[in-house]
Amino acid sequence: TMIHSIQHRCVQLSVNPSRGLMDEKFVILVQNAPPGSELTVHALHQCDDGHGWDAFAHYISDATGRVNVSEDCSLGGTYSGIEPMGLLWSLRPVPGSKPGLRLRKKNVQEPMLVTVSVYEGHRKEGFADLVPLASALVERWYMAPGVRRIPVTEGGLTATLFLPPGLGPFPAVLDLWGGGGQLVEYRAALLASQGLAALAIDYLTAKIIKETGKMTTFKYFETAYRYLEEHPQILGSRIAMLGLSFGTSVTLRMAVYSKVMKVTVEDHHCPHPQMCVHGNVANTRITEENHVILRDLSLPITTDPLKKVDVGRLQCPLMLVVGEDDQNTAAQESANDMKEMMERAGNSHLLTVLSYPDTGHLIEPPYTPHVRAMMILWGGQTAAHSRAQEDSWKKILLFLRVNLFGGIRPARL
Repeated sequence: TMIHSIQHRCVQLSVNPSRGLMDEKFVILVQNAPPGSELTVHALHQCDDGHGWDAFAHYISDATGRVNVSEDCSLGGTYSGIEPMGLLWSLRPVPGSKPGLRLRKKNVQEPMLVTVSVYEGHRKEGFADLVPLASALVERWYMAPGVRRIPVTEGGLTATLFLPPGLGPFPAVLDLWGGGGQLVEYRAALLASQGLAALAIDYLTAKIIKETGKMTTFKYFETAYRYLEEHPQILGSRIAMLGLSFGTSVTLRMAVYSKVMKVTVEDHHCPHPQMCVHGNVANTRITEENHVILRDLSLPITTDPLKKVDVGRLQCPLMLVVGEDDQNTAAQESANDMKEMMERAGNSHLLTVLSYPDTGHLIEPPYTPHVRAMMILWGGQTAAHSRAQEDSWKKILLFLRVNLFGGIRPARL
């Protein structure tokens, strides 16, 4: 027992870097364990709304008593195989939580705190009652040091501007989320941490809607665009739009039809260009778990040119990021339809399509836990979806930099 307890005391766990950006990789290292011992590495996060999320994986220490999560194979748990960031992307609500939770950072000025621990044996549950061999606290930030967060209310906007460190002026991204509304800041904060100014805007639950009782129109988005264009620290001629889910409809329409927006670049996820939702509730399917499948509503893709955005008129680079298992919109069919329209119009050289198998509707920044369904089925298989998030983020950043910086030396990459 004495030897055993000494070994317990000697086990070390390190996470490097212990403080980093949300899209940065880390290395988890367990040392001084008995060689060939069964160990469970566990991650626990308490999110802003108080709900607990955890993930775990089973490892066997090597002949020197080490486990390197970046190089070693998980034999089971919430993920298996060699997955350096598996303890983040496979986070799920702790067993017994209420259904329909989604992990979203509300206060980006504070880090996401994750406790990484190592336990003796291959454990599957009851982690709260166990004493770990070693633990480390990890800080994951959306805002890099020096990024500035500026609430924006000018012109009736409900928005937040994130400026990268330095004097600028910076290229900018207008960041649009989907049908859930609210002011969602974490992607904009991460873009600013990567050297791009970003304006997150609420366009479905904005203050002006509550005050007037009227939905936002083209003018609201043009106000946001003008705010960026006229800002002293922003390069007014280099503005991109990034839209996810319903935000793609807005992004495409503004890029094609707005007289105010001279969109230089545009980039968005999950194409959904038809504002007209044809069909009705009878067209939706319900899964055995009572999740609604909405993708059938946008099928078949309409042939009526008046019911879709004329992307043949687009004059700026466009990137579509498609989840092939999107159960919320007919993303793949929409992307193919847009490609055909652009080929007919002779502007398909402006189009880049990233298409990911087994990937759902909500393609978020890297290592964001995959949510397959809340009330609505979004689709995707966790490991494949997580790989798509990591790969698409790198390609989105590259696309934005190539098209926005174009000869300018960025302040910070």
